[in-house]
Amino acid sequence: MYNSLIKFLTITGLTWFVPLVKIAAGDNVNQQLRQLFLIMGVPIFAFILFLGVWGFSAGQINTSLGAIPGPSAVWHEAGGLLADHFSERAKAEEYYQKQAERNAQKLAENPQAEIKVRPYNGQATYLDKIFTSLYTVFAGFLIASLIAVPLGLLCGMSPVINTAINPLIQIFKPVSPLAWLPIVTLVVSAVYVTTDDSWFEKSFITSAITVTLCSLWPTLINTAVGVSSIDKDLINVAKVLRLNWSTQIKKIVLPSALPYIFTGMRLSLGVGWMVLIAAEMLAQNPGLGKFVWDEFQNGSSNSLGRIMVAVFTIGIIGFILDRIMQSVQNVFAFGRTL
Repeated sequence: MYNSLIKFLTITGLTWFVPLVKIAAGDNVNQQLRQLFLIMGVPIFAFILFLGVWGFSAGQINTSLGAIPGPSAVWHEAGGLLADHFSERAKAEEYYQKQAERNAQKLAENPQAEIKVRPYNGQATYLDKIFTSLYTVFAGFLIASLIAVPLGLLCGMSPVINTAINPLIQIFKPVSPLAWLPIVTLVVSAVYVTTDDSWFEKSFITSAITVTLCSLWPTLINTAVGVSSIDKDLINVAKVLRLNWSTQIKKIVLPSALPYIFTGMRLSLGVGWMVLIAAEMLAQNPGLGKFVWDEFQNGSSNSLGRIMVAVFTIGIIGFILDRIMQSVQNVFAFGRTL
């Protein structure tokens, strides 16, 4: 039980709690407290120092939107955005309740009456924008993975295909999302026609495809490297056993290359999250990127504080996404060094 819990904490990246588990198990208390201070105390102290420097220097800088907000002002704006979310949810609940009462009264007067249920058209809240961004980045990341993994397998297994595709990878890999976005916007506008029954808005399609184009390269490259670095003895055994191509992939190639594949996917998700914010700003997809741009254009006294809230939100979500992918990577590469 003890070893299993430590292994779980290590795989999931929750190594902060390992010293506490060891203390509970009767390990050397002084040694574990020292370790706990190193992995928790030092980062906490550094963060407190950062807040102090930020709070001291913030008021010294004046911009066109006012002074740079300090930690307390940003915290206040975060609370205001959260309060706005619950207020909007209360309005939506009240709207649907009144609509249900009107429809019930209408049916009571005339059982054959036609009932219409109209959606609530209130403003999207800050939390709604967060979920929109997450939905968009995962859509782009999924498309990128579905393209990059098979293509990486082909590149790793065939030197000819790798030689043919490698120049294209080197050309398109460093292209900025700001360069892709106008092209994607024009193509989506020409190909995708929205109607009342459309599942997706053009802004979502544009942002997701831009994320795909910028985030597929790490997965593709790492998959190809993982496949090409498979022990040649395993390949020779497969040839001796006359395993067909699909069996080789399922039994030898994929299990051996999985740690590399998940390393690439972890990098791709991080790239996709960074790219998404810029894409949403220009494509006007109603996520965090558009929120930052709208607040900048708004220019009110609290706009800068709200932008800072978005900056911390983007950073914290990026950290959480990286931790999740690292945990998945550790499951497939635990005890192995890449």
